[in-house]
Amino acid sequence: MAQAKTLTSQELEQVFAYVDKNRYAERNRAILAMSFYAGLRVAEIASLRMGDVLNLDGTIKSEIRLSAAQTKGKHPRTVFVSQRLRAELERYITTRHVKNADVPFFHTENRLGFTPNGLCVWFFQLYKNAGISGGSSHSGRKFFITTLANKGIGVRILASLAGHKNISVTQRYIDVNDEQKRNAVELI
Repeated sequence: MAQAKTLTSQELEQVFAYVDKNRYAERNRAILAMSFYAGLRVAEIASLRMGDVLNLDGTIKSEIRLSAAQTKGKHPRTVFVSQRLRAELERYITTRHVKNADVPFFHTENRLGFTPNGLCVWFFQLYKNAGISGGSSHSGRKFFITTLANKGIGVRILASLAGHKNISVTQRYIDVNDEQKRNAVELI
C-alpha cells in the first residue's frame, strides 16, 4: 500500500487558502489543524466531543485526553494543544452554538458527527479540490511527525505524541528529502 503524501509547508498553505474560500471554512481549518498541528488520526478527530476539547467555561483545553476507545491502539493518550492549534480551534468554536459536552466537536452539513470513513473521504476530496495530488487522511500525521523530526525532536517523543508504542512505526512516518541531506552534510 502506498504511503500518504507528506505535504510541504507551501502545499499546506495552498490547502488552507482553498478552505478559506469555501463554506465551513472555520470548521475545515480546525479539522486540518487537528491533523497537521496535533497529528491526530481521522478516527480520533471524528470521535472528539465538545467535552474533550472545551473546558467547562467554554475555553479550549491545553491538553486533550483521548480515551482508549478513541485511539487506534486502545491506549489512552494526551494531545497537547499548541498555540497555533488553539487559535484555529478558538476561531472554529465561535461558529458553534451548541456546546453540550456530548455533542460531536466537528459536524457535517447535517449537524451530525463525522464517521472515520466519511472524514477520510472528506480529506481525499479536499486535497483533490485544492489541487494537491496524492494527499490523504494520513498526510497531516506525516507532516506533523516529519516536521518535528526535522526540528530535532527525538523519536521517543515523536512516538509518544503520535500514540505509537513502537518507535519503528514512528520512523516510517519521517520523510527524508534532498534538502535535509544537504543541510545534514553542512553540519560537518
